[in-house]
Amino acid sequence: MKKIFKVALAAVLSLSLLAGCSIGASSGGEDSINVAALFELTGDVAQYGQAGLKGAKLAIKQQNENGGVLDGKTINLIETDNKSDPTESATQAEKLVDRDVVAVLGPMTTRTIKAVIPTVTSYEIPLITPSGTGEDLTVENGKLNEWIFRACFMDLFQGEVGARFALDDLKVKNVALLISTSGDYSRGLGEAFKEVFTAGGGTIVAEENYMDQDKDFRAVLNRIKGKNPEAIYVPGYYEAVGVIIKQAREAGITVPIFGGDGFNGNETTRIAGANNMSEVYYSDHVATDDPGLQEFIRQYEEEYGEKPTGFAALGYDTAQMLIAGIEKAGSTDTKAIRDALENLQDLQGVTGTITVDPTTHNPKKSAVILKYEQGEDDEEGQWVFTSRVDPQ
Repeated sequence: MKKIFKVALAAVLSLSLLAGCSIGASSGGEDSINVAALFELTGDVAQYGQAGLKGAKLAIKQQNENGGVLDGKTINLIETDNKSDPTESATQAEKLVDRDVVAVLGPMTTRTIKAVIPTVTSYEIPLITPSGTGEDLTVENGKLNEWIFRACFMDLFQGEVGARFALDDLKVKNVALLISTSGDYSRGLGEAFKEVFTAGGGTIVAEENYMDQDKDFRAVLNRIKGKNPEAIYVPGYYEAVGVIIKQAREAGITVPIFGGDGFNGNETTRIAGANNMSEVYYSDHVATDDPGLQEFIRQYEEEYGEKPTGFAALGYDTAQMLIAGIEKAGSTDTKAIRDALENLQDLQGVTGTITVDPTTHNPKKSAVILKYEQGEDDEEGQWVFTSRVDPQ
């Protein structure tokens, strides 16, 4: 049945190509290896996907320039846009499986990754996500999703990091939660935060919800303000978070606002307004002011003319994981690559040393807390390292 489907799909794709439509670069030959890059290049979280793809492309470009893999084969990256949409992500994955890809890099978010798991599992193609933090991506109902890997830590750990930061660094005991009901990401971080924070003696004084597409948060924020929290935990994506921060400050809420890696990048600051970003923090995978990251930053700026975000660094490490997996496998066989990824140890990535747990396919990594620091005079502000939290 699988073979019949692939033949039919190939016929459809051939007609599309004749009509002038293409989903990516041409297929690789004997001297190249096809790898799919399925990212959020447009849509509501395009900032994440664009950064992740740029990081992955840089790593692959450098590898190709240094001799490629498997004694001279170059990696041919087939770039595809899932438009930040789960349905489009599933559609593009179905198209990509007929391109003889040995692996998929991306997507970035839990919801778009979940949409492609059935396809990559059916066709036995390993997928490595730079930033999909959902707990059940790699292990679902106690069963390992054997073709799914990630370069990042998970929602539970991020929630724990946020709670420990609130208790140990902010030294607050009364926190309000503002959780998006639009996906698993915000709920997962919120649940983990609540469990660890209350176990540590903290109190959740208010718990409110919103939808990612909401634009007016004033009523919710006023209810939260009435509970007098010492801080507000908002584990959401930057488009909503930026508006929430702006409207919170306009409502006279001056307490710290903090969240997860969805804050990443300059878009949060642009939407909120730099003057509203005092006492704003988030957990991330890497601090760009880390001295050990400066060579990567230099290379990235030279390539793209801009500073990398944490998502760009994760995209770079995702490609590095695949390159290491291919070399260790000594083959383009997808099962051999999967086995190599499953047993990857001590890979020196730009976001830290990566060792994959073969029972969960999750890397063992620390997290950092970043704070927005206002610039002096006309200088632009920036996110700076505040503290590091290691897994317990």
